[in-house]
Amino acid sequence: MKTYQTEQIRNVVLLGNAGSGKTTLSEDMLYRGGVIERKGSIENQNTVSDYNEVEQEHLNSVYSSLLYTEFKDHKINIIDAPGADEFIGQVVAGFNAADSALMVINAQNGVEVGTEIHSRYCAHHDMPFMFVINHLDHEKANFEKTLENIRQNFGSKAVVAQYPVNAGTAFDTIIDVINMKMYQYNKDQGTMEEKEIPEDQKSQADEYHNALVEAAAENDEELMEKFFEKETLDEAEMLKGIKEGLAARGMFPIFCTAAEKGIGIQRLMEFIIGSAPSPIERPTPVTVDNQEVPFDANGATSLFFFKTFNEPHIGDINYFKVMSGTVREGMDLVNIVTQSKERLSQIYAAAGKKRNKVQEMAAGDLGAAVKLKETKINHTLNEGKTAYQFPSIEFPEPKYRTAIRVVNESDEEKLGEELSRMQQIDPTIQVEYSKELKQIILHGQGEHQLNIVKWHLDNISKIETEFVAPKIPYRETITKVSQSSHRHKKQSGGAGQFGEVYMVIEPHKEDAPDPSSYKVNGTEISLSVRDKQEYDLQWGGKLIFYNCIVGGAIDAKFMPAILKGIMEKMENGPLTGSYARDIRVAVYDGKMHPVDSNEVSFKTAGRNAFDKAFKNAAPKIMEPVYDIEVLVPSDRMGDVMSDLQGRRAMVEGMDSESGFEKIKAKVPLSEMHKYSTSLGSLTGGRATFTMTFSEYQQVPPDVQEKLIKDFEAQKEEEE
Repeated sequence: MKTYQTEQIRNVVLLGNAGSGKTTLSEDMLYRGGVIERKGSIENQNTVSDYNEVEQEHLNSVYSSLLYTEFKDHKINIIDAPGADEFIGQVVAGFNAADSALMVINAQNGVEVGTEIHSRYCAHHDMPFMFVINHLDHEKANFEKTLENIRQNFGSKAVVAQYPVNAGTAFDTIIDVINMKMYQYNKDQGTMEEKEIPEDQKSQADEYHNALVEAAAENDEELMEKFFEKETLDEAEMLKGIKEGLAARGMFPIFCTAAEKGIGIQRLMEFIIGSAPSPIERPTPVTVDNQEVPFDANGATSLFFFKTFNEPHIGDINYFKVMSGTVREGMDLVNIVTQSKERLSQIYAAAGKKRNKVQEMAAGDLGAAVKLKETKINHTLNEGKTAYQFPSIEFPEPKYRTAIRVVNESDEEKLGEELSRMQQIDPTIQVEYSKELKQIILHGQGEHQLNIVKWHLDNISKIETEFVAPKIPYRETITKVSQSSHRHKKQSGGAGQFGEVYMVIEPHKEDAPDPSSYKVNGTEISLSVRDKQEYDLQWGGKLIFYNCIVGGAIDAKFMPAILKGIMEKMENGPLTGSYARDIRVAVYDGKMHPVDSNEVSFKTAGRNAFDKAFKNAAPKIMEPVYDIEVLVPSDRMGDVMSDLQGRRAMVEGMDSESGFEKIKAKVPLSEMHKYSTSLGSLTGGRATFTMTFSEYQQVPPDVQEKLIKDFEAQKEEEE
């Protein structure tokens, strides 16, 4: 394979909703470039892209695949990204390697939520893209409706570059309004015959062509002046305007395909080569210390790794973009993150599972390396003393959680290792070993994504696991002053145990003065603060501990034991066993025994006194509440609103965004379990949502009562 120079390279990511035909499109592009000799199909489980066992079983993309094709002395690197929202992390990683995108749309369905989600990520990454209306050979294909749908969502920037003459089962003809030619295809081979536009299509073709010329002129002042003078542009001027407009996101050209039959693919590839930006035509990459690094094949070699994957019998495969210089087989580079040296014994041009060894790759190219010792996703490798470090990929926050446990305890250590490996492959999967909840919590983008994790554990790693409902990290606190005491006395032959503690507790409020007296149940309690200790708790909130002992009622050496007993109870709250927070405790009296008093006695007395006082201080349970935004088609708005109300949601606002309705609400975490699955069922998979932690709020009285009863019942069972 030849070495392609930076200006000969095009890096594109395939975007779009699941079912739009991205994998089939990429298969045909590889076939036309001679990278594969025959096309596979999703049904036959033999595509280049979806080669993983779980993808073949589910007949859907789960992981992004790096592919390439060679066409007209250019190399097109293709990142085939999953369409399902639950695998958005794979899409986000692709943005950090690509320079433009193909937004693939199913001609039966038009703009779907996945299209909208991916287009928003395109805007966030300033990514140019072109529309590819696919499946135009389907009996329910509707180009006009799809075009109207696109324009409703993306406005006048969406301009027709091609349109079908006979969309539907007989589809075989496209009119290209860039060069004003008609292309008729042989449905079996996808070969095309160029023809003149027939008379009955000229009016429509002229209308689309004029709109395209005007859009091209709008992106260049000089071209706009020429357009006003001549009311048109010649072909070279128009192509210049299209190229500039696409790169600047000033226009989104629309192309037509039937990927399964190879219709429209060659012209699409020609457009990518002629008009999509090469790496040097995109904004110059910037390091974490704001140093610009141009894509210069003669510069110091630097690689950024945008994906790590693991394959049986091979191990980790790391995919990179050459950010600077030329990487060569056998090179020694330094990992700026770990400061370790890595030898690139072999480098590959990747076409899914098929990897072709190459001698070198120039700046802007995408490739793969194996058997690297410490290099993973988000790492940068540099040549010599170069110290470039490129920013890490920003992945979306999780919106689904479940607890996982092994069926056989002997597999616990192995489970931890496998989950850590999966987290490297897809950083949107987060693993939390919760000491508080005594569970391993998996966080991700949705139920299907985490079911894929379980499938791998059960079938590939041979670790039998099960999902269980995740517990909720409630918080406990108090709302009024309370006093209590506890005497711990134990005699069982020999030295006994004795400790007695009196304390007052109250809610902690920032900037409140230190206490001097309390009136509890008609009794005045005067305090003299001897010592104050303030603790910022790991789980949020504070504990303020006052030593108010006078006259030696309790020896100072026992105060840490009392504090330890209180802290133990705060870690295992009196109401539900959840963490307690925001409490002031004043220990003001007690008794000792000259022989039997010890640290254990006062720890027990302090813990039990705190437990009593807490339960008499009008305690309340706080629950985590999340801000959620739901993007839903207007025709399903009522169903989604009703469902949210059943989840104790507080709707804070509604808005419209690109043809969808956006609902903003606050919802308790306890009500969000499997919400992504329910939302998909309610909307036929057409809605999506995001969620971020907002605050802790008090649970309603009926919920608090149930939580306490359930906890007491659980304790009785354990006893």
